[in-house]
Amino acid sequence: MKIIINSSSMVPIYEQIMDQIKAQITAGDLKENDILPSVRTLAKELKISALTVKKAYDNLEQEGYTVTVHGKGTYVAAADTERMLEEQRREVESDLEKAIEKGRRCGLADEEIRELFELIMED
Repeated sequence: MKIIINSSSMVPIYEQIMDQIKAQITAGDLKENDILPSVRTLAKELKISALTVKKAYDNLEQEGYTVTVHGKGTYVAAADTERMLEEQRREVESDLEKAIEKGRRCGLADEEIRELFELIMED
């Protein structure tokens, strides 16, 4: 499992871990019943606090992506791909709403925002 931490990002490290694990599950790189590295192992690999990894794992479990078996480890939960895709859509929708609000605050007309969106989508 490959996780890359961007220390200059404004996104908290535990969220970066969560986002990357979710993406790997959604892409099928991590499948149901695959075991994740232990908290200590991943913390050592990433050179971060074990508490940060634990927070990411706990949140993933709360969201239904993983299951922790005491004394055995953390495993990828049975995939409810529809639910996962819906959650991702909501996140994208929220990010787009924030971008639109920011554009409007900066004085851009809706048509200018649409044009920017189209330009970005062409890449």
